[in-house]
Order: sequence, then structure tokens, then C-alpha cells
Amino acid sequence: MKRVSCIKVFGNDYKKQEIKVSMTIKLKKLNLPFYKFQFIDEGGQLKIYDNIRKKALVLTPEEWVRQNFIRYVLDEKKYPASRLSIEHSIKVNGLNKRCDAVFFNKTAKAEILFEFKAPEIAISHATLIQSGIYNAELKAKLLVLSNGLTHYIIKPNYETNQFEVLQDIPEYGIFI
Repeated sequence: MKRVSCIKVFGNDYKKQEIKVSMTIKLKKLNLPFYKFQFIDEGGQLKIYDNIRKKALVLTPEEWVRQNFIRYVLDEKKYPASRLSIEHSIKVNGLNKRCDAVFFNKTAKAEILFEFKAPEIAISHATLIQSGIYNAELKAKLLVLSNGLTHYIIKPNYETNQFEVLQDIPEYGIFI
């Protein structure tokens, strides 16, 4: 159990009518550093503020993993937030799909494709296939699969159709 401060919101206006409240919520401890977030109680629905998209999102287990992992990439690995696209839309076989997150280089080429799952969902072969289908369009240099507890960093070799599993995401200055 974790005690968090959150802002009680009335309507859609986050700035005008703020009342600080405190509540106890159960958030899964992840295999990532601890980060502080802004939580919002909007009509009894707990939300987490996303600094990239500049809006409050429903706090689901998958969103909890996404927010923590993105903070890890930005704060610890020093990737610039300006090149990160959350829920990035792509077309796969004519169908609209969304990647959980994609990091782009200066020339707008995908460098890292992120696929997140809730902590209670194992990273499986199906997760790898899902990210591989998305990556067929993007051709990212790294695939990151995480449920917050287990992380896989995969570096595909497009010439040999093989891949290498890395221990961690490289620092921004080293990788890109």
C-alpha cells in the first residue's frame, strides 16, 4: 500500500478548483527506480499525470508500468522527451495499430520501440510477436518489452534475421 497525495478535480478544469486529498492505493512495486508522480482523483477515478502528453490518464496497471519505464529512460538514460511518441499510431497490413511508445532520432527514424504490459501479465512469445509486427513497419534499432518486473531489450539484426538480447538500454549519448 502506498499513500499518495492527489488533487481532487471537479469537471475538466485542473487549475481552478484544487483540493488536496490523501488516499491509500495499492501500486505494484516495479523493478525500476522509485519516481514521484502526480495523481489526480477525478470523480472517484484515480488518474496519473503524463508529463509527455500533458494530460491525466486513468491509472491502469499497464499505465503504471509505462509511466515508470518512460521516467527511467528519460531520467536515468538521458533520452530527450521531445523525441518520444507515446501510443504512436502506425498502419500494419492496412489496420491502424498503436505502439506503446517509440523513440525517434533527429531524422525522425524509429530508434526504440517500447511494448508495455501490466505487471501481472508475463512477457511472452506473443508479446515478442506483437512488437515484431509493429517493428516490421518501423525497423527500430531496439525493442524494449517490459511488464515493470521483467525487461527485455532486444537488438535485431535485419541482415541476418537474428537478434541480441542486451542487459539494459544504452545511455542516450552512447546509443544515438
